Amino acid sequence: MSQKIQRISRRAFTVGAIASAAGASHALAQSVTPGSTLGPFFPTGYRGETDADLSQIAGHAERAKGQVIEVVGRVLDRHGNPISGARLDIWQANMHGRYAHPEDPAIMPLDPDFQGFATIHTGSDGSWKVTTIKPGTYDSPIGNRTPHIHMDVNGATSRNILQMYFADEQAANAVDGLYRRLGDSAPLSTAKALGDHRYSWDIVLIEG
Repeated sequence: MSQKIQRISRRAFTVGAIASAAGASHALAQSVTPGSTLGPFFPTGYRGETDADLSQIAGHAERAKGQVIEVVGRVLDRHGNPISGARLDIWQANMHGRYAHPEDPAIMPLDPDFQGFATIHTGSDGSWKVTTIKPGTYDSPIGNRTPHIHMDVNGATSRNILQMYFADEQAANAVDGLYRRLGDSAPLSTAKALGDHRYSWDIVLIEG
């Protein structure tokens, strides 16, 4: 029984090798999400629930005031591999731009129905999801802050402190000093609007 042997030309082999090298280079080209400072309003202690729905507190008849949004994404390493079990500590201002923190000098009202903080973990595919309220803008010593959500992201061997911005807040982003400081890397810190008050944002750490 004869067996056909397919010969690969030198040219075809070379083209394939170049394509494979380009693919490997692309895999290494994942840009790490720009880091930020922890900020002055990191929660000082446990303040009730920490589940993935910041808009609803168990036992409260009312939901938090403001526009309910959903944010989905993945945590990846710089090679594009999903990071399973990464821990995300998430905190933010309420719809009025007020943090439930004793050192926040803002006079805007607190929202007793807003959780304001969550701790979640990524799934086996690196995915995560949180339901919350679109945060408001507020004045600060460094100028007016655009809507943003803080995250402290911990993989098994790496950590990054981040601020997530919103693509549909272009006017507010344009005058926010911290956002403008990101320069060309600003898109890496900006969640894409998916419509129907849903957003998508992937986080890239140096390592898993």
